[in-house]
Amino acid sequence: MKNELDSKLLLRVFDKIRQHGTKKEDQYHLNGITAYTDLDGYTLFVEDSNVKLQFGFHNQYHFDYDSESQFDTFEKRIKQIDKEY
Repeated sequence: MKNELDSKLLLRVFDKIRQHGTKKEDQYHLNGITAYTDLDGYTLFVEDSNVKLQFGFHNQYHFDYDSESQFDTFEKRIKQIDKEY
C-alpha cells in the first residue's frame, strides 16, 4: 500500500471491520483498527493509534503518520484482517 493504495483491499477490509468488529457509537473496532465514515458516507476513515487514512470520493486518499515503521505496522494489520476474516 506504500504510496499506492489498493482501493479494493481497503474497501474489503473496511467491510470486514464493520461486519466482525465491535461497534462503539459510530465507529467499528477490530484488531487495533478503527473504521468509520463521515456523515454522508462518502469518506471512509481507517486508523490505528499512529496512522490515519482518509479515503474519499473518486478513490482519493490521504495518509497521516510520522514514521515508516508506523505505516508498516498499520499495513500489516490491514492485511491480517483481510486474511483472517
